[in-house]
Amino acid sequence: MKKIRVLCGGLLVVLSTISTFSFADPVWIDVRTLSENLRNNIPGDIRISHSNIVREVTKLYPDKSTEIHLYDKTGGRSDIALSALKREGYEFVTNEGSIEEAKQKRGLN
Repeated sequence: MKKIRVLCGGLLVVLSTISTFSFADPVWIDVRTLSENLRNNIPGDIRISHSNIVREVTKLYPDKSTEIHLYDKTGGRSDIALSALKREGYEFVTNEGSIEEAKQKRGLN
């Protein structure tokens, strides 16, 4: 009977350790200007200008495996930001196109 208790206790420790692992939520970044963002934005998303993307993302999200979704007005600046982040070594970066497309993909329309 003692062996069963030890085994169950050990299993409980393993299960509780596994449950403490968490996967980070995807990061959504608006790369438009501040004035564009103030007129229309997605609450909870951060805004980083495409020209500052590498400096800010490396500070906020140093893990290069962070899932990052970028959007702007048409997708052009997101492409520039995506290329910069890929050069920096970020693996999971996606250009979601416009803010309207980003809203639609997330069911926010």
